[in-house]
Amino acid sequence: MTHPNTKTITSVLDILKKTYTDHPMYEAFKHNPFQMLVAVILSQRATDAMTIPVARTLFALAPNAQTMLRLSTHELEAIIHPIGFYHAKTAALQKLCENLLKHHNGNVPSTEQELLALPQVGRKTANIMLTLFFNTPRIAVDVHVHRITHRLGWVQTKTPDETEHVLTALIPKEYIKDVNRVFVRHGQTLCKPVSPICSQCPIHVYCPRIDVITSR
Repeated sequence: MTHPNTKTITSVLDILKKTYTDHPMYEAFKHNPFQMLVAVILSQRATDAMTIPVARTLFALAPNAQTMLRLSTHELEAIIHPIGFYHAKTAALQKLCENLLKHHNGNVPSTEQELLALPQVGRKTANIMLTLFFNTPRIAVDVHVHRITHRLGWVQTKTPDETEHVLTALIPKEYIKDVNRVFVRHGQTLCKPVSPICSQCPIHVYCPRIDVITSR
């Protein structure tokens, strides 16, 4: 596989940065590491549009680990219920809060090793936190980043971890902090899994549309 040159990569990312200037989840909780971490966990298998109002309702009652643990399981499940998988997510948040209070005085830790040791925190979530709050830009690879970089021909990998490794070597350091944000927004808006809206895509001239399933 021939990797794209740096000029192509930066051109694509510059266009996407101008097209998508914000990210609803990042904007909603960017001032509070604990709330962002909880929101990311809540967002698993749920859209941002579903997650953000539920998270705001939760944080109005329980803005930190201490207050969240004071909620009963029934109360927490009732709040989370609208976004689905509420039994599992409630248990996950309780374990997370217990861990944060026991090992980190209720605060979100700032290193990769400590973040990955937290319940429900994998590489994607850890990388989001490191990038947004701890001045350690990393590429958080979710389904959107994985899918779109394959379509662009930037990677030919099987797992998110492999994709992260390849992209980290390809993308100039000053752009790494923007990768997840712009590709997630692009994936949510135009570059969808099936029938992506290629006719409206701002980076279509750079995209070979590898393995695209029925475009519009």
